[in-house]
Amino acid sequence: MKKILVVDDAMFMRTMIKNILKDSSEYEVVAEAENGKEAVEKYQEHQPDIVTLDITMPEMDGLEALKNIIGMDKGAKVIMCSAMGQQGMVLDAIKNGAKDFIVKPFQADRVLEALGKLS
Repeated sequence: MKKILVVDDAMFMRTMIKNILKDSSEYEVVAEAENGKEAVEKYQEHQPDIVTLDITMPEMDGLEALKNIIGMDKGAKVIMCSAMGQQGMVLDAIKNGAKDFIVKPFQADRVLEALGKLS
């Protein structure tokens, strides 16, 4: 079972991803974070297989958190989550090591497809 860290400042977005994954026997959400600083700490603590990472968050944004996580673990598998209209940020994220991105609002099949590519 793949361990997932879900990072988003909006609790309902974290809940949406957890609900998509709850019926899956392939994935287990082992931790959640609501900002980039917390994401980096939880990554170190839980060593998840995959991270879903929001771009726009307080304290430390997703791009900065991505750079920190990749800096600690070159093999980290991070999927960025973005709202429409953030294409420039998504391209930056891919350049900095993100493996994929999911556009909000989440579609269950797209989330599972992105995770499946990394499994």
